[in-house]
Amino acid sequence: MNQVTKGQWNGYDTYTLNSGRLEVTLLPRLGNNVIEIKDKDNHRQVLRKPDETELAFYLQKPYHFGIPMLIPPGRIDKGRFEYGGVEYQFEQNTANDNHIHGLHRTQAWCVSDIEEDDEGCAVTTEFVTSDDPKWIAQFPEPLKLEMNFRLQNNQFIQTLRVHHMGKQPVPFGLGYHTWFLLDGQPQNWTLQLPVEAIYTLNSELLPTGDTASLGHLQPLNSGMNLKEADLDTILKIPEGQPAEAVLTRNDGYQIRYSADRAYFKHWVLYTKGIADQFLCIEPYTWLPNAPNLNLPDSETGLIRLEPESMVELRTKLTISSPESEA
Repeated sequence: MNQVTKGQWNGYDTYTLNSGRLEVTLLPRLGNNVIEIKDKDNHRQVLRKPDETELAFYLQKPYHFGIPMLIPPGRIDKGRFEYGGVEYQFEQNTANDNHIHGLHRTQAWCVSDIEEDDEGCAVTTEFVTSDDPKWIAQFPEPLKLEMNFRLQNNQFIQTLRVHHMGKQPVPFGLGYHTWFLLDGQPQNWTLQLPVEAIYTLNSELLPTGDTASLGHLQPLNSGMNLKEADLDTILKIPEGQPAEAVLTRNDGYQIRYSADRAYFKHWVLYTKGIADQFLCIEPYTWLPNAPNLNLPDSETGLIRLEPESMVELRTKLTISSPESEA
């Protein structure tokens, strides 16, 4: 049953990929967000889904639901930076007049292709940044963004292709603010991911460029129970280790979240206070405030895009359970 069906959310078209095992719903015309993943075998919602009554909140803060894209992720000091001799000024949208979570919000993407085959199904969407006056005013070099969403049985793969259509080299960063549900039972869940250090933050929650030891988060490397976890933390992935987070429930139900290690160098973990309903597992290519840090690109993860070049960034979710795999 690999098929794509159209629906609606608050009058906006949705596209639902169905593999028989999972259903993944996209909202291309409001930020190209994945707003729902339904595990049909286990009768559960995997992500924080926006209710239709929450349209106003969604329009204000779309990164509070589903798998929103952050381009670029995290904070930028006063929204300002210089790159390649060009001065950039992003919107100052925090209490301290910094910028947070990028230029991508609720822009309308176009569906360019739908595939259904024996292996799975897919939807491809496109957006050109020069079509958004606010975006191009802050980031004057045009980019073409192309996202392929593919569902195969219990695997969901997102591939973002970024095409530089301008004339000057530009800095690029991507993150996903992925809202996993803990069903109000954080004590039943364990998170494992390879990390080696915490990036220290200043009083305005901007990275200093320094790191600190993991301390009480050291168990993440072997598996840390989420009971009473209170996380808003940027973590460094060790060289030679995969960018992979494994979220496991005590009955063996498991979500494996992986990213292309060539580009994704950092994780952010966020529980919105003491863990209860949510755990945001956020793969980032660049360290927040990357252009302003006195660190090499190999450390910050800043991607230098040359004119007429393209970069492809891939993440994958795999959801399994003992019953489904038996």
